[in-house]
Amino acid sequence: MGNRLSKIYTRTGDDGTTGLGDGSRTDKDGMRVSAYGTTDELNSVIGMLLTHNMPDDVRVVLDEIQHHLFDLGGELCIPGHQAITEQHVTWLEQRLDKFNEDLPPLKDFILPGGSPAAATCHLGRTVCRRAERIIVSLQRVETVPPYSMKYLNRLSDLLFVIARVLARADGGKEVLWEKAKAPLQLD
Repeated sequence: MGNRLSKIYTRTGDDGTTGLGDGSRTDKDGMRVSAYGTTDELNSVIGMLLTHNMPDDVRVVLDEIQHHLFDLGGELCIPGHQAITEQHVTWLEQRLDKFNEDLPPLKDFILPGGSPAAATCHLGRTVCRRAERIIVSLQRVETVPPYSMKYLNRLSDLLFVIARVLARADGGKEVLWEKAKAPLQLD
């Protein structure tokens, strides 16, 4: 078990730096901090999502993902540390295939919405994509373990599929983009 905080504030970050898991300090607005901070934000959105009603199989998967994301945040916070493996990516792909098999094929773009749970899941998907973009930028300047970006890429796909599942739960439906929708009339 890691260190337990007996005191929440340390004052060490008052100068605009923060401690990484290896004991080194870095700027709070650095790319690595942005990467693990956005991963933490994604985990928080999934926590919000889990407050909604949803099918049990979706809940179990999202709960597991929260643990993976905590591990991924640790991986990004400790330079040289790897917690996410190829097995994590394969696990996501298997869940993605399972949830997607009962959905109708996509014929239109889907707008975020359909239900509070589906909309929250779409929010998680967009935060996940942002985390992925930040890791792409981080990889240009620092070494990042090989599966972090792959994990987030698959996770955003899975969150899209889960949003589709959630939009249909309890008799709901997805919100489809209408290309030919009439323009707004301003009078």
